[in-house]
Amino acid sequence: MRLLFAGTPIVALPALDALVASSHDVVGVLTRPDARSGRGRRTGPSPVAARAAEAGIEVIRATRVSDPEVLARLHELAPDCCPVVAYGALIPPAALAVPPRGWVNLHFSLLPAWRGAAPVQHALLHGDEVTGASVFALEEGLDTGPVYGVLTEAVRSRDTAGDLLGRLATAGAALLIATIDGIERGDLVARPQPVDGVSHAPKLAVDEAGVDWSQPATHVDRLVRACTPAPGAWTTVRGERVGLGPVEPAGPRDLSAGRIAVGRHEVLVGCGDGQAVRLGEVRPAGRRPMAADAWARGVRDLDGTSAGA
Repeated sequence: MRLLFAGTPIVALPALDALVASSHDVVGVLTRPDARSGRGRRTGPSPVAARAAEAGIEVIRATRVSDPEVLARLHELAPDCCPVVAYGALIPPAALAVPPRGWVNLHFSLLPAWRGAAPVQHALLHGDEVTGASVFALEEGLDTGPVYGVLTEAVRSRDTAGDLLGRLATAGAALLIATIDGIERGDLVARPQPVDGVSHAPKLAVDEAGVDWSQPATHVDRLVRACTPAPGAWTTVRGERVGLGPVEPAGPRDLSAGRIAVGRHEVLVGCGDGQAVRLGEVRPAGRRPMAADAWARGVRDLDGTSAGA
């Protein structure tokens, strides 16, 4: 089939690569406009745009797919089906009507659980033990369309959002190819999502990634892993923001919530349930990431002070 792929970030690359290597013809890629990224905040193409250009595939950059020139080009390319992985914007009805075999979306949850922009982050934040990926027929509602197929993935105890999303992106690419193949054969039927078990996963804002040390250690651990690598968990120390990489539960300690204890080779912070967490990598404002104990050695009289204050 003739395919137009819609996607933007790195997590969409395994699916794009699999489609390019398949028997189908990827005639174009729809992606978000160039944006600033990296430490230097330089403007550059999305990962999907860069990979498509390397493969000699036409790239359509669109803020609004409803723009007349974008819709006109979609009609000219005449795709049979449009697979989507993390494009980053809703597809309007006028565009949904273009491909005769529809738009199919690879979503990183077991729908109807965690509909929305951040399903993996919310699965970790809420302590899910199993998650997965779903391929469904795109429609006007937010992740509400009928499902063609699913796969499951166990959530590991130390998974970050980046770890889990990486595994789901790779496994999900195979699921997407199987779905496209089945649609081409005409023997794959999408089934409506259950009416029960609906939950929503809006994008986590930077403000929501700030650690509340009055929460239990389990919650702190989940929040930091859910926010790694983005939007990045953080706390404040003496009024300065400090980024946090994954922490490690350290068991019961005689530390009040937010109190910092500096040992010879570790930095602990007390939580609201009488437990503590051991800091891993930290990112002081304006500096490169470093091990917590190295950071502590460079901060005067850190032992006994409080995080979040």
